[in-house]
Amino acid sequence: MDQTFCKHLRTKTLYVGASPQDAFAEKQGEHETPCHVWCNLTQSVVGPDDGPVHKPNCRNSARSCFES
Repeated sequence: MDQTFCKHLRTKTLYVGASPQDAFAEKQGEHETPCHVWCNLTQSVVGPDDGPVHKPNCRNSARSCFES
């Protein structure tokens, strides 16, 4: 599976020095917490293509708004 996320996908974890791969990695066990994400273009949980912003949705070029 392609692990490239859209460059506009954001989470708070990115602002504490984590790499995108670490910030969006699936956590297990006691470290499992929901990862709230948003689109940096729209500043909301809905992307420019009116689709929901979510890690699986913003990971490939199938979306018209995807940029790597």
